[in-house]
Amino acid sequence: MTPTHAIDLPPPLHVFERGWLSANNVLGLGPEGATLIDSGYCSHAEQTLALVDHALDGQPLRRLLNTHLHSDHCGGNAALQARYPGLHTAIPPGHADAVRRWDEAVLSYRATGQRCPRFSVDSVLQPGDTVPLAGLAWQVHAAPGHDPHAVLLFQPEHGVLISGDALWDNGFGVVFPELDGESAFKEVGDTLDLIEALAPRVVIPGHGSPFGGEAVVAQALGRARSRLGQFLASPAKHLQYALKVLMKFRLLEWQRVAWPDFMAWARATPYLQRQHALHGGEQSLDDWLLALVDSLIASGAAAREGDWLDDR
Repeated sequence: MTPTHAIDLPPPLHVFERGWLSANNVLGLGPEGATLIDSGYCSHAEQTLALVDHALDGQPLRRLLNTHLHSDHCGGNAALQARYPGLHTAIPPGHADAVRRWDEAVLSYRATGQRCPRFSVDSVLQPGDTVPLAGLAWQVHAAPGHDPHAVLLFQPEHGVLISGDALWDNGFGVVFPELDGESAFKEVGDTLDLIEALAPRVVIPGHGSPFGGEAVVAQALGRARSRLGQFLASPAKHLQYALKVLMKFRLLEWQRVAWPDFMAWARATPYLQRQHALHGGEQSLDDWLLALVDSLIASGAAAREGDWLDDR
């Protein structure tokens, strides 16, 4: 978990590539003060603090910015705010009021069976604005699709894009609004078109290694559009993918869990209850959940050994 410099980044910019339970962190050092983009999941908060503390070497962290408010991107916010008094936290505008009153129903943490300690917000990252990071001016762009309120940050002179979950090397994040009956596949396509128009030379994704070069970025966009085309052709395929991602995320945190405990969590998770009501047909909740776990196991992402379910 050391800074990654495999691609050509502006020297005051450092990427901490994390495992899939936590989003990558981007640390910028400049005259505006040290700034961190995204903070990982709460169960990795101590590791986040250690990475930031080591890189700052006694300097204070001045600002914390979130590309969006899924728990793997902001779960470390509270720990960072506790470690660095006066830390200024800026988030996308869509859920700022929900954060201020800490409405976990709107923020989705309770519904998805995930955890996110309460944190405070000082300002919003308004699309169309420019923010300083690593001594450079970064454009804030709306990036709806995976999350309707997500933003991405782009530095035009160096061609560096901090994409969150709007673009990975191998696709993009689950399009959660679609699971609730809201149109969002078009927004994914529009965001991919925006990224292509920005013509980044380097992409720092929310998950996975940074990548760069005109051909490499074009290939990543091609893979993302291909995946989007598959989901448009078969929304049921996207649904299955999304539900397995939700289960896998919880399993990543546990690593190993007793089967009765896993089923108790799954049965009690409102998001899974709702999706079963919408898509479960005549299957009981337990049979429907078991089919999802069987699919997860068949893909090699989990293994069941007796009364235990293991991450793979």
